This record gives sequence, structure tokens and C-alpha cells, in this order.
Amino acid sequence: MDIMIILQIIVLLGAIFIGVRLGGIGIGYAGGAGVLVLGLCLGMKPGNIPWDVILIIASVIAAISVMQLAGGLNYLVYIAEKILYKNPKYINYLAPLVTYVLTIFAGTGHTAFSMIPVIVEVAKGENVRPAVPLSIAVVASQIAITASPVSAAVIYMTGVLEPFGWSYPALLGVWLLTTFAGCMVTAFVMTLISKMDLSADPIYQERLKEGLVKPTVGLHEMKIDAKAKLSVWIFLIGVLCVVFYASAISPAVGLIKNVVVPRDAAIMSLMLTVGALITVLCKVKLGDVAGTSVFKSGMVACVCVLGVAWLGDTFVSGHTNEIKAFASQTISQYPALLAVVFFLAAMLLYSQAATAKAITPTVVAALGITAANPDNAYMLVACFAAVSALFVLPTYPTLLGAVQMDDTGTTRIGKWVFNHSFFIPGVLAIFFSVAFGFVVCGLV
Repeated sequence: MDIMIILQIIVLLGAIFIGVRLGGIGIGYAGGAGVLVLGLCLGMKPGNIPWDVILIIASVIAAISVMQLAGGLNYLVYIAEKILYKNPKYINYLAPLVTYVLTIFAGTGHTAFSMIPVIVEVAKGENVRPAVPLSIAVVASQIAITASPVSAAVIYMTGVLEPFGWSYPALLGVWLLTTFAGCMVTAFVMTLISKMDLSADPIYQERLKEGLVKPTVGLHEMKIDAKAKLSVWIFLIGVLCVVFYASAISPAVGLIKNVVVPRDAAIMSLMLTVGALITVLCKVKLGDVAGTSVFKSGMVACVCVLGVAWLGDTFVSGHTNEIKAFASQTISQYPALLAVVFFLAAMLLYSQAATAKAITPTVVAALGITAANPDNAYMLVACFAAVSALFVLPTYPTLLGAVQMDDTGTTRIGKWVFNHSFFIPGVLAIFFSVAFGFVVCGLV
């Protein structure tokens, strides 16, 4: 291997490692520094900045932040809490169901933060180790991004796949079915193989003796005012409008022939319109928007995508020929290897949308996928869920939040990097989702 390529790989992995150690927005900072080193020191041309991904994330987060101020997010969380508290015996299945649905609705996995304390509470009340439902729930919130109609990753991939005969409604249907089934089967398997008895956990017993475990308090009744409910309905209608418009302009559906507003612009304008309607009808104070937890986490996500996706695209663009050669020789013979490529890239790039945008164009070119020859496009459809491998390195915000909020100590990160509570359920969920993807694509 050429010494220059080795140095470029060292810079790529080094920047990601430093970003992971810094945590949070630090991975965006480190990504930008990596682009600088690759460009000035190693002669690589800076790649493309994923502005479309960043702006879609920003517009969706802007709308959700206003909904949070209006009380809509608390209303959704309250509904989810009632579901969990009324059916505690099924916590291992309901916890991922709730986080999955919240992510589908909002287009961001950060909504899982609000459910983590509730999952811990319900699990303790049933003498279930919170690590089991928590790990599946966090993974489900990440995988659901690949089936959310308002996520940047889905918007990007549907735009790539539509010219190859896959309509937006068909893609949403495939990804909703396969990822949901993958998460639920994972919940079933983890329930069978996990140690469920909380009282038998030695770390829990130690923390219990030290008084570090809070007693369960049950469901808190909450007064939900009319504007909170109205904000949720406005946001839901906005999401449905996104789905309808994206379906209508899909070449396979063809309800709108002369498309003036492309899909990316439509979702951004619709989400900003939703924010405006919630602001006016629910009388939200806009000065408080920037202080909401959703807005803060969303803007951090934008910077992270900017830095790490730019870094990834810089490296991938500089080695397009090598990647094409590998893809054409191996992935065409063993389609499931594309899932492995997506998995490894997502582990490093830390974003579903960034991973899809960095890898997909090269794979399309390598496999010779065109409108006239779309046969291999099914591989991208089936393997898309694998871009959700954000759980591999134990540094993702919702993952760390679950570890910190589980006062029983059962959700933990081991001495080695990969031996944490989320690794096995994450790998299983992606494996099942991709497997179901190939099955469904074979039937479509």
C-alpha cells in the first residue's frame, strides 16, 4: 500500500478517534480539522459538504423545537409513559416500540432521551434489569431513522433510488416493515438470552446498599392544555404533507408531472411552515426556541454531520477508483457485503445520512446501476438499515444518556471498547432488518 494512502487513513481514523474522545459536538470539530490536514498536508481535494442533509436536519429540528415549547413533545412523552406503565410486563417490547414510533414521527433519535427515565422506572418495578429494554430501545431509535419520512437519510436515499424504479411510497413501506420487524425480533431474542432478574445483579445490589438506587414513584399525572395537543396535530399534518408530496412527485406515482419544488426544498419549506403555524396558533415565545433541549441537540447534530461527513466524503472522493474496484468485484457477487460496508462506515461517520451520502454514489457507479439497468438497486434498498451502526462506539448521546440514567448500574460500558450493553442488540437488529430487507425486495 502506498505510504500516502496509509497517512491519509491514519489522519481519517485519528480525527474520528479524537472526535469520539471529545464527545458530542467534538466529532464535528475534529472532522473539520481532519479535512484541513488531508488538504494542506496530504494533497487531498476537500470533498462536498452535505448541505442538503444539514439543512433538512436543521428545518425539522426547528419545527420540533417550537412544538416542544408549545408542550407537544411532553404530550407525546406522556402518552408513551401511559403505555409503558399500563403494560409493564411487556417492557422489553413496548420500550423499543415507543422509541421507534417517536423517531419515525420526529425524524430524530434524540426523542429517546425523554423515555429513558421512564423505561428504567418501569423495569425496576417489574424486577427487570433496565439494561435489556434500554439497549433495545436506544437501538430502535437509531434504526427508525432509516424509515422516517422526515429524516435526511430517507429523503436522500429515496432521491437516489427513484430513477431506478423504486417509488417513495414503496421504499417507505419496505423500510418501515423490515426495520420494525427487525427491532421486534431483536427484542424477542434479547428477552430469551438475557439475564432478566434485576435482584440477582451484583452491581445493583451494591448500589442498593449504598443508597444509590432511587425508589420507583410511578406515573406522574400531567395536565395537557389545548395548545400542546394542537401543536402535535399541526406537526403530524406537516409530516403527512411531506409523505403526500414526496409520493406525488415520485416518477413511479407521477401525480405531479412538472415538479417545480424538489423534494429537499419541499420538506424544508413544509417544516418551517409547521414551525410558523405552531408559533402563531399556539402563541409560542420564539425567544425561548434556542434554549430547548431539542434545538441544542439538533444543532450539535448539524455540526457533527458537517465535520465528519465532510471528512468522510474527502477521503472517499479521493479513493473512488479503489472503492469502485472493490465494490464491483465483491459486492456484486456477495450483495450482503454492502451491509458490512454501510455498517463500518456508519460506525466511523456517526450519521445515517452522512454514511448514505458518502458511500451510495460510489456503489451505484461501481455496480453499474442506471435507469436502463436498475437490477442491482435492490441491494441498496435491502442494506439501507445498516447505516444505523451508530451504537458500535459507546459515545453516542442517547447511548451515554441510558448509561447515566440507569441508577441500577445494569446498563454499562465494559473495559473494552465494544463490550457494552448496546452492541449485541444493535448488531442483531441490523442483521434482522437487512435480512428481512432482502426477503421483501425479493418479493416486490
